[in-house]
Amino acid sequence: MSGTPDITIIGGGIISLLTAREFSLTGANVTIIEKNRLGRESSWAGGGILLPLYPWRQDRAISALVLNSLKRYPDLSCELTNATGIDPEWVDCGLLISRNPDYESATAWCRANHVHFETPSPSQLNRFNTDPLNPLWLPEIAQARNPRLIKALIKDLEARDVNFIEHCELIEAEIRQNRIVSILTTTGRLEVSSLVIAAGAWSGELWSKLFSQPAGMQPKINPVKGQMLIFDTEPGLLNHMILDNDQYLIPRLDGKILAGSTVEDCGFSKTTTRQAKNQLETFALNLFPSLEAYSVTHHWAGLRPGTEHGIPYIGKHPDLDNLSINAGHFRNGLAMGPASSRLLVDIVQNRTPEIDPEPYQLNALH
Repeated sequence: MSGTPDITIIGGGIISLLTAREFSLTGANVTIIEKNRLGRESSWAGGGILLPLYPWRQDRAISALVLNSLKRYPDLSCELTNATGIDPEWVDCGLLISRNPDYESATAWCRANHVHFETPSPSQLNRFNTDPLNPLWLPEIAQARNPRLIKALIKDLEARDVNFIEHCELIEAEIRQNRIVSILTTTGRLEVSSLVIAAGAWSGELWSKLFSQPAGMQPKINPVKGQMLIFDTEPGLLNHMILDNDQYLIPRLDGKILAGSTVEDCGFSKTTTRQAKNQLETFALNLFPSLEAYSVTHHWAGLRPGTEHGIPYIGKHPDLDNLSINAGHFRNGLAMGPASSRLLVDIVQNRTPEIDPEPYQLNALH
């Protein structure tokens, strides 16, 4: 692609890729700039449950994005599979929640949002070493295998002539008359028509470094480390996800079972720890003793883009006409991604949005 792109996106994770796809579907020329490799940060590291943990405890603004995304995922998965040959493994395998002290709030949320729920059968619970409290079975809740979703999106965007610039960091922005006219990067200066910050956990730091505005308009996004591990098991050993207190198991179609996750305030460190590995392994083996016959094959960490209440920033800069942000999704980037990317494109292109944009603006309480 030659000339100035219509949209330049900083960041290469799931939010950036979905946003690029939404812009591309409108006919826009898009360039993505990523400081490392595309999709290899939080988007690659997460588990892929397409529902927040205990969504009835979350702000309504989170539910609005999640519920809209849930409706979009089946078609998105099918379109990506057909276009790229890469199956994102969107699977509506169901989620078993073993303990619900706030059962009334949980069932009220499910009813209000048309999320089917049941009381799990004794046979479902008997496989697990847990002390159930008002357990819930959500049979229609799905997962996506995030690395495969990332690969499919990249291949799809390549076919749509989206331009990728990897291993490229943003250094400064040239601003004239309330517009960004160019950006200086480690690979040179690039002209800009419209700029989107979607850099995950690095978005807040980048925004405050480059763009001045009143303190109340600064996106407060901080890195929150999460560690996970994988057991290499046989397909079918576990056929659905289970959430037990604040930790979970996620089975993949090939038999791998993910155990997660920690929530740690460690700055931008992605170092794994023996303590976290032991904690996760102990949890998994205690909850699902069938795992004792299998080994842990991988242990890793990622950095989530945390905000105070888990609500992302989606909207325009108050003063710079061609700057916007789509970041701060905490641990729900996959679950909120399709809807948040559609909302940002609606805002930037002055379309009537399906979701009220007000809770996600820079001046909103996050």
